[in-house]
Parts: sequence; structure tokens; C-alpha cells
Amino acid sequence: MPRIILHCDLDCFFASVEMRDNPEYRGKPVIIGADPKKGKGRGVISTCSYEAREFGLHSGMPISQAYSNCPHGVYLRPNGQKYKKVSREVMRILKNYANIYQKVGIDEAYLELTDICSNFKESKKIAEKIQVEIYEKVRITISIGISFTKSLAKIGSDLNKPNGISVLEPKHFKEKIKNLHITRIPGIGKKSKEYYYKEGIKTIGDIIKMPLPRFIELFGKHGEWAWKVANGLDNRKIKEFHEGRKSISAERTFLEDTDNFKYILSKLEDINHKIHKIILKNNIAYKTITLKIRFEGFETHTRSKTLPFPIQDLKKVMNVILKLYQEFLNKKKKIRLIGIKLSNFEKNPKVIQKEILSFIAS
Repeated sequence: MPRIILHCDLDCFFASVEMRDNPEYRGKPVIIGADPKKGKGRGVISTCSYEAREFGLHSGMPISQAYSNCPHGVYLRPNGQKYKKVSREVMRILKNYANIYQKVGIDEAYLELTDICSNFKESKKIAEKIQVEIYEKVRITISIGISFTKSLAKIGSDLNKPNGISVLEPKHFKEKIKNLHITRIPGIGKKSKEYYYKEGIKTIGDIIKMPLPRFIELFGKHGEWAWKVANGLDNRKIKEFHEGRKSISAERTFLEDTDNFKYILSKLEDINHKIHKIILKNNIAYKTITLKIRFEGFETHTRSKTLPFPIQDLKKVMNVILKLYQEFLNKKKKIRLIGIKLSNFEKNPKVIQKEILSFIAS
């Protein structure tokens, strides 16, 4: 009996909530993100409605470009508290359908129904009940992918949006995904896809056809992961949210590009404090500290340092971030965005003595 996993993904979540609360927005391109300021705004899109996507808009797009493509859209600033409240309502519903549940961010969750359903037909009926209950109680839609691995379930949830259900069973999943673009595989993005293109690999079917040893030879560990996903060999378990979360990060886009170090430092300190509130609240330790810098012209760099021991140390993070920042001191460009990410987590860490920390390389 294969595992039965559901990936539940709220459709254009922020935009859907706003259209629910403001019926006059329905059918219009709704964009949630920074203030466009008539094309001179800074920052990016958080999410947008399907109507907005018809104009080429997408999450992460600079808001100035979004306005250029769609000046007649409805531009709204994010309402974080409202979205969190709605997310909690949805997650309470999802938890009732499975004993094994993993929240992923504010708008996604995995459910494992292996011990509840005897086949995929039964799991589809449960998915339909979930959709009905969420719409009746919360008035927004959710798309659900059903498969025997987490990654295939996630691919499935994106196949029939919005408010769709897709089932990828062991016997037929390769046929259903073979023509999909390789970026449907979690972990293959805009940059990494170029490495695959050079070898003539553009669809998931191209990955499936190539022997694993050859794939590893060409693309290393990243390629091995992509090959296993494409061939249904992802054995990751469904975990609680705090265990499955891979990183905590935050970033700031400046109102104007700047090279004022004191101002940049103050924002880094603000970001660091914000992240550590979450770290301490959830009692998570981390080993990897990452600095993200975006210069004028959208030139973006990341630099990381991994420590030998997991820590919870606000000051240590700032020391590491400042040393990573030194690499860019000779740049003669102003900075547009700055960010910090903490990762390589350990949940419920044992108390780490300061004497041990003193041995960690600075």
C-alpha cells in the first residue's frame, strides 16, 4: 500500500482574502505588495490574482515593473494580521482531517491519509470535503494535490488551479507529469534551470529518461534530488511545522538606494531582532547564517557561514553578518535591499555553554 499524501495550497491567498472582503475587486487584477507610486515604487509583489497574472505579473516581481505591465490593477498593501487570522481558520479545518499534519508557511499544508484511506479514490473524496468546508466556512478556495510522495503531491496541487484536485498515483504519475517544465520540481528555479537547459533537459520527462548515474555526473547532489522527485523516490516524512521549516528570514527594501552604512546597519539590527523573536518563541537553534544584498540594478548576492554548533545568539549573528558584509565594502554601488536568513535548525536545543561558544570561529 503506497503512502497517501495531500498537499493543500490556498489559491492566491492574500488576493483571495481581499476579494472575499471586497466584492468590488472580484474579476479585477488584484496585486498585493509594495506601493507602486505610479511606477516609481520600490519593493515587490507578494502575490496577485489570476487576472493579474494574465498581464505577466507574479510573486517577487518588482512593483514598478508590475505597474508598467498593469497600471489599471488594484494595488493593495499586505494586511498581515488579517491573513494570519484566516490562515489559522484554514489550518484548524485541515488538522481535523488527518493525524499527521505539516503546516508549510501561511498558505500551505501537507496531510498524510495513509492510515485513513485504503486507496486514492477515497482520498479524493476527502479532498473534496476539505474544499467544500473551507469555502463554506472561510469563503476562499484551495487546490489539492494527492500522491504518494510530498514532492509529487506539491506538483499535483499546482496542476489544476484554482480550486482543483489532481491525483498522481504510482501507476500513472509519470505519464501525467512528463510534459511539465522542469521548474515544477521543487528546488529548480530560474537560475538552476539554465544548467539543465545546457544538457537539453527542459521537461520532467527528459529527467525521467536519463539514468541516475549520468544525472548525478552532470548535476551532482542537486541533480540526484531532481531525478528522485521525477521518479517518485522522495521518502520525506510529514512533520510538524516547526520541524519541517528549513529557514527563517526577513529582508528590507530601502525607499531609496543607499550607501549610508549607519542606516544599513540599523536595518540589519531590526531584521535580526525580528527573526530572533521567532527563534526564541519556538526554541530553535541554528547553525547557518546568511546575508543577502541586492544592489542598484537588481544585482543580488548571498553569503553564508555555517558554525560548528547550533546557537541562539543575537550578537553572534550580527558579528557574522558584519564580517560577511565586509566582502562588499569595495563595491561602488548603492544598496537596494538587505536581508538575513537563519537555517540548519535544531529544535529544542540543549543549553550551549558560553565556554563552548567562545571556541566557535568568528
